[in-house]
Amino acid sequence: MDTERPGEHDEHDEHGEHDEYEASGEHGRPVGRRVLLGTLGLGALGVLTAPTLQRATEAFLAGASQKDPTGLTGLLPNGGGFRYYSVTASVPRKNEKNYRLTVDGLVDRPTDYTLADLRALPQTRLVRDVQCVTGWRVPSTPFEGVRLSHLLDAAGVRHSAGAVRFTCFDGAYTESLTLRQAYRADVLVALRMQDKPVSHSHGGPARLYVAPMYFYKSAKWLSGITVTEDVRPGYWEKRGYDVDAWVGRSNGRDDEPTS
Repeated sequence: MDTERPGEHDEHDEHGEHDEYEASGEHGRPVGRRVLLGTLGLGALGVLTAPTLQRATEAFLAGASQKDPTGLTGLLPNGGGFRYYSVTASVPRKNEKNYRLTVDGLVDRPTDYTLADLRALPQTRLVRDVQCVTGWRVPSTPFEGVRLSHLLDAAGVRHSAGAVRFTCFDGAYTESLTLRQAYRADVLVALRMQDKPVSHSHGGPARLYVAPMYFYKSAKWLSGITVTEDVRPGYWEKRGYDVDAWVGRSNGRDDEPTS
């Protein structure tokens, strides 16, 4: 949600950064001089002041990044918090009424889940560091949601399956895991992050969370889980990132593991 670009960006915060993603800059317009200078000032304050102001700074940067597909906001200091990006100029908002998560592909029981459906399933809480492939790290970040393995078992994965592909309602981002990776206990469809519902900027209302891998694997704005025969490289893998993105053991980095 939050995702990252080799050699020229800072990660999707989480798509991340996403939180999370980075801006492609293909369809956006540059940030105005006043907005940029104001954002620089707020970013610097986030480094120097207390957690309350830091959270306010993160919220500001999240909003600014949604209107900044150039990615310039990703260059600002953010006091050890998340950075916010998107690979598209804008992302539609989903809520209780219109959010759906589809599980399909090589399964016996294709299923659509609403937010209420997902919340009614057993929830797992993990607290791990989040590591961006570009270097920034957010320590001890709580995520809570449904284990991906639970959704796969409910769908009935067929014997010919070997991987899982993830799509997002921004209309552009994709990710993949091998089936073995997808069945790890530390891979979630996350509904909560930092002990509150996953915000839109962080990839809500539901996002993927792959605890042991660099954050570009934790796709934001998750809308589809498709079981496939083979791994299909995701958005940033097609642009140079490693498909197997273990923290400290991929992408030429030696960061401390996160899981």
